[in-house]
Amino acid sequence: MTDMTEGGSVRAPDTDKTLGDSGARRGQGTRRGGGAPADRGRTTIADGVVEKIAGMATRDVVGVHAMGSGISRTFGAMRERVPGGSKSPTRGVKAEVGEVQTALDLEIVVDYGVSIADVARDVRENVIAAVERMTGLEVVEVNIAVSDVKLPDEEEDETETRLQ
Repeated sequence: MTDMTEGGSVRAPDTDKTLGDSGARRGQGTRRGGGAPADRGRTTIADGVVEKIAGMATRDVVGVHAMGSGISRTFGAMRERVPGGSKSPTRGVKAEVGEVQTALDLEIVVDYGVSIADVARDVRENVIAAVERMTGLEVVEVNIAVSDVKLPDEEEDETETRLQ
């Protein structure tokens, strides 16, 4: 419905009126909740979640022998031997998580003979893809520290504990 003004121009009806119950009954439905379901509320992701994802993605790369420094690997080996203990997927990973971005520091041990530059590149690509896909966070940096090289004739650094 349009109104004619005195000058003969057409004026649109007033659309700023609020719909009462009669408006909803006339097929002009109201929106509940104020937006798409995905936009209702806030999701927070803990540092440990990102660390686990990054740790698993790093271990999937060929040429990565282990993660963490020598001392953390030693403590990890002892922890794994305790009944109920398991490998820590966060060993050698530190994440700083913000609302929309994250930054990661990784400490790895590479196998002897592999190109460290290639392994580092592959780790970055795999970690960024996994974290961004699973969390929706933007990965702004992945810093990698190579703390050791695993030689073929080296024995594992696991501490052997025996009950006597």
